Amino acid sequence: MSPLQNRVTPHGEIVATPHRGLFTGNRGIIHDPQTRTLLARRWASKAWLVCLCDYKGRRREVMGARSWTELFFLDDATALAAGHRPCFFCRRADADAFVAAWQEGNAVSGMRAAEIDAVLHRERLDGGTKRLHPLAGPITDLPDGAIIHAEAGSYLMFQGRPLLWSFEGYRQTGDIPLADAVLLTPPSTVRALRSGYHPVLHPSATRC
Repeated sequence: MSPLQNRVTPHGEIVATPHRGLFTGNRGIIHDPQTRTLLARRWASKAWLVCLCDYKGRRREVMGARSWTELFFLDDATALAAGHRPCFFCRRADADAFVAAWQEGNAVSGMRAAEIDAVLHRERLDGGTKRLHPLAGPITDLPDGAIIHAEAGSYLMFQGRPLLWSFEGYRQTGDIPLADAVLLTPPSTVRALRSGYHPVLHPSATRC
């Protein structure tokens, strides 16, 4: 059986691959349950969520009902780069930590999730495509969990080093020049990472 088109890249693209990842999530209903294929639109809500794959033993038939479309991410950092945020239903502690760090990093207070989603929506999209952001300084100054993109691919910043992203995990890059790098993770989320939000990373990141 061919894999479904439901795996998300750091660019926010939804592709078909047999690799699942650590998290699921959604952008509303964007699939046809009869064919289990995506509709033309790639989001139906500004609340782009990152959810647990295993929550209280609940099981879902992936893309099999007219409910939210199950998407899958390598890890938290990948989902954040695509413009998602932790879900308040199944990841309450992570969602609270993200909002607290996001508000501290962006020097605001009392913002509701919907207001944060509106900011993220402006930062994640440029029309119908991924919005790319210029770097404000050296890539080594980026916090752990931020993801950048250069000609050779997408890279997770971890302990001051860029690690090459793939659907299978991360690997060391060697001396690949990254002079043309741009930021994939929304700037407001980067500020949340800098203010103490710790994304769950794929285990391969710590093995590099």
